[in-house]
Amino acid sequence: MAHVLVIAEAGVNHNGSLQMALELVDAAAEAGADAVKFQTFRADLLASAAAPKAVYQEETTGARGGQREMLRGLELSAADHRELVRRCAERSVEFLSSPFDTASIDLLAELGLKRLKVPSGELTDVPFLRRVAALGLPLIVSTGMASLEEVRTALTVLETAGCPRARVTVLHCTTAYPTPMHDVNLRAMATMRDALDVGVGYSDHTQGFTVPVAAAALGASVIEKHLTLDRALPGPDHRASLEPVEFATMVRAVREVEAALGDGIKRPTAAELQNAIVARKSIVAARAIAAGEPLSAENLTVKRPGTGMSPLLWDDVIGRVASRAYAADDFIEEPRP
Repeated sequence: MAHVLVIAEAGVNHNGSLQMALELVDAAAEAGADAVKFQTFRADLLASAAAPKAVYQEETTGARGGQREMLRGLELSAADHRELVRRCAERSVEFLSSPFDTASIDLLAELGLKRLKVPSGELTDVPFLRRVAALGLPLIVSTGMASLEEVRTALTVLETAGCPRARVTVLHCTTAYPTPMHDVNLRAMATMRDALDVGVGYSDHTQGFTVPVAAAALGASVIEKHLTLDRALPGPDHRASLEPVEFATMVRAVREVEAALGDGIKRPTAAELQNAIVARKSIVAARAIAAGEPLSAENLTVKRPGTGMSPLLWDDVIGRVASRAYAADDFIEEPRP
């Protein structure tokens, strides 16, 4: 089975602090994540002065100030990004980020990222999608708030602009922080895979990590989950995040599921073949049988171990004549016709 890409979504959980962002890189690496993802934006390009906060943002950051004011306190500078790229290289974890405006797309392109993440809010931004597609990088596209047709349209835009579908992975996502279990609708991940002929994964905003592990079992090739240093910190996304020890536990669970899925071919394992000798049965004599006596359900039975003739051949044996004498419990060794 292909490796599941586990992304630690640091997002804006650094609260605008480079030092905290670097600590998130360290935590992601130590937890076993493949990549740590941030959010790259310029508040003045992303939100107008009139843009309100989401309800969950008001609940976690207060009602005062609009969205743009909140975002200004969460920006990372270009220099900060370069520091994070260096730290990721040192910790052998991939640096990943979601741009939210065209200037941020250009910055990430300059930093030499191997792939880009398209956030859910940009799925309907045609100029943005064209700019991202033109880079020629593999794309991970979140689909929170989207209908199937909106995802289909976005894929068409990306393909037309130069990013073939084979280089796109779409993530099922529910844009609610935290997401109630009854709103997860995890089967939609498979719906997109089958309807759109595209690779799929899952971006999680639930509390805990039951759903990401379930997504891995359902075939997600990418799992993204928010990481925080402390869920009690102020900020919009901390309460829907995992702390480092929890994130490490999730990674181990995903890896166990990944190993358990196997290749899908139904066949006995080497360990099972050894146990089959003990657990399966053979055709044996139920009592003493004389040479020349017809073999029947009355003088044959089936018992362990499975080293003799398989009971699958029962109907082939019944009615044949014993070629030699058998004592009770002897394996029946009649040649097959």
